[in-house]
Amino acid sequence: MSVEIHPSAVVDPGAVLGEGVRIGPFCVVGADVALDAGVVLKSHVVVAGDTRIGEGTVVFPFSVIGEIPQDLKYGGEKTRLRIGARNRIREHVTMNLGTVAGGGETRIGDDGLFMAGCHIAHDAQVGDRVIVVNQSAVAGHCVIEDDVIIGGLCGIHQWVRIGQGAIIGAVTMVTADVLPHGLVQGPRGKLDGLNLVGLKRKGVSRADITALRAAFQALRDGEGSFVERARRLEAESQSDYVSEMVAFILGDTDRNFLTPG
Repeated sequence: MSVEIHPSAVVDPGAVLGEGVRIGPFCVVGADVALDAGVVLKSHVVVAGDTRIGEGTVVFPFSVIGEIPQDLKYGGEKTRLRIGARNRIREHVTMNLGTVAGGGETRIGDDGLFMAGCHIAHDAQVGDRVIVVNQSAVAGHCVIEDDVIIGGLCGIHQWVRIGQGAIIGAVTMVTADVLPHGLVQGPRGKLDGLNLVGLKRKGVSRADITALRAAFQALRDGEGSFVERARRLEAESQSDYVSEMVAFILGDTDRNFLTPG
């Protein structure tokens, strides 16, 4: 399959283009960019910096991918953006390079959907099958694990971790870590329960869902601090999903937790 480049596009000779890449009208592709097989830049897309986009990813018009971080400490250091396979990056999306202080790399997993106008900041680590809805912003150094859904017009504070399978309701500001499979909503997000719809859609067994609900109740109502309750669950858990949640709570973090109300 040959590469297709529209005559109005500007592609630096140093760019690496895989088989079947299609670059539409008025796109700009920089010298340190690599586009894997089957990547499509529809039109008016800018891809800059040391950026690699995985196979089959489609980038829609007016997106800017791989520009420098929105961080005043950034001084032109060599940093990276790595985007996985089969992502859908819709109109006006921005994804920035990493910073040296944050590990030097922003990373996006596979099979994500990044809707119009959303932003992924420097050094964010985004997992597989993540959906970020229109006009939401993921700030620097965040960790967004697999299968997370972030609703429209949300803000995710820097350094926040959102655990696997969690869902953030629209127009929510998240300033603390979110448990795996948690459900967060409200102007200042509160942990209101579990993402039961998402668990059922994934085919999680009734036994595991029951165990997660019991664990959530224990975290909410048990004696001692939140971390002490989690340590008791660690000793008692017979569900992989509960063990995953406990490991998340006891893992390293720079933020507090959204705790069950």
